Amino acid sequence: MTKLATSRRLQLAVAALSAVLMISACGDDSESSSPEGDFSGPPPANSAVAVSEQQIDDAIDRVPELAEGIMSKTKIPGLAVAVVRGGDVAFAEGFGVREVGKNSKVDADTVFQIASLSKSVGATVIAEQVGKGVVQWDTPVRQNLPSFTMSDPWISDHVTIADMYTHRSGLPLHAGDILEDLGYGQQEILSKLAQEPIEAADFRVHDAYTNFGITAAAESVSTAAGTDWATLSQNSLYGPLGMTNTSSRFADYMAHTDRAIPHTLVGDKYQPKFQRDPDAQTPAGGVSSTVNDLAKWMNLVLAGGVHNGQPLVEKEPLVAAFTSESAHGPGQDTSFRSGTSGYGVNVSTTSSGRVINSHSGAFNMGAATNYVMIPSLNVGIVALSNAGPIGAVEALTAEFVDLVQYGKITRDWVAGYAQLTAEPAEGELAGKQRPADAAPPGPLPRYAGTYANPYWGEATVAPMPDGNLQLIIGPDRVRYTLTPWSGDTWTFIPTGEMPNPGTVSQATFNGSTVVLEYFDDNGLGTFTKS
Repeated sequence: MTKLATSRRLQLAVAALSAVLMISACGDDSESSSPEGDFSGPPPANSAVAVSEQQIDDAIDRVPELAEGIMSKTKIPGLAVAVVRGGDVAFAEGFGVREVGKNSKVDADTVFQIASLSKSVGATVIAEQVGKGVVQWDTPVRQNLPSFTMSDPWISDHVTIADMYTHRSGLPLHAGDILEDLGYGQQEILSKLAQEPIEAADFRVHDAYTNFGITAAAESVSTAAGTDWATLSQNSLYGPLGMTNTSSRFADYMAHTDRAIPHTLVGDKYQPKFQRDPDAQTPAGGVSSTVNDLAKWMNLVLAGGVHNGQPLVEKEPLVAAFTSESAHGPGQDTSFRSGTSGYGVNVSTTSSGRVINSHSGAFNMGAATNYVMIPSLNVGIVALSNAGPIGAVEALTAEFVDLVQYGKITRDWVAGYAQLTAEPAEGELAGKQRPADAAPPGPLPRYAGTYANPYWGEATVAPMPDGNLQLIIGPDRVRYTLTPWSGDTWTFIPTGEMPNPGTVSQATFNGSTVVLEYFDDNGLGTFTKS
């Protein structure tokens, strides 16, 4: 079973669709900005499509219309949007409610969980430390975090902060994320990464989205700085920049009264069903913030690290983070440019000839976020929502970027992103009916017992009065009901942040072992009865 989870799909979508606009949008507005006959020096920075100040003004004026349109089309509960331009906040407003069923309006100071936008914000924290000489982007992770180990000894010694922030460490996709779902803490998860299989040929060649790879790199930086990551982020970025409602601690998010509550789609209605605690991977997904605060951060980045006329982050390491370092590979099809990655940042070139920076964030449990910055125009937009990822925030920012560059919306972004973010059910038996000629299961006591696994820990299987089995696993003692399928094969429905709706997993017993399909992506899902 392949778990290409929502967060990674959204990064690909932003890199290959929203942030990499198709050439067809240029139309009759295309013009060459190259000076005729002057070929000395570097090529000009001017883009192929001219953008007037009035066109940017008009795009900003239409943001309320765009936001209300997205709310109407998608029915998400709440949304906040901010736009920056030329160092100022040109727009900041909330739409909808913080929680369905309550009269709690979203405003520009409503605190949202920003999920993987944390990666770009965290890269800014590290750039500040690089500027101070505490670390370099190419500092090996183990230099300051010697306890961190990977299954390949050479890669363990050589993998750098930059490798982790471009997802090119060799770790498999989403390594460690399901451990977090089971209740393991940060240090336990980082230590278990040593058991993850690594393809040496993938190191610094292929990217695989890994929240805990980024977490390991950030922990290495904070250790070098002599503090924890949340404190380092507060002292080096949030405090000096005046981001008074931003934190890398889950408890701080929960303490806010003006807080957006996560919602998931149940049937055709959004409900506040779950609450995600992302502290275990806080550098990768644990920041909470507001659009007013993130506007300050975008202005800092667009100003090359300068705040109030003084350098808060040195320009060179900051630019390194927001510059192309590796390619994601081809886009969605051959009509798209390839997306590229900086350090926790997507970097692309639009059809107008402009570089843009972007990133999405998503919690299946109820958050979706996105920002896009166009450095050459000194313009940026951020959108935060309290609903699970359906592409709503990406569609909004894409519509705005279209209006800025072309003066019109070039396509139906809502429909496009709805298709890209629709997650298929996982598991070989997903969507299938139990066969009519299914073999009966064996006696329930045959399956009962305690099963050991070096990666996932202990799992307990116990008979239930209704003829099913109960599987209990992880520090949080997560419970799954195993129902008979055929013979010694049983099924269960995985829960937590990672599984897509409709996912079904097999539990296949064979003597003293059981293989749990959902936990077996990398061959680590065999449990042995002790």
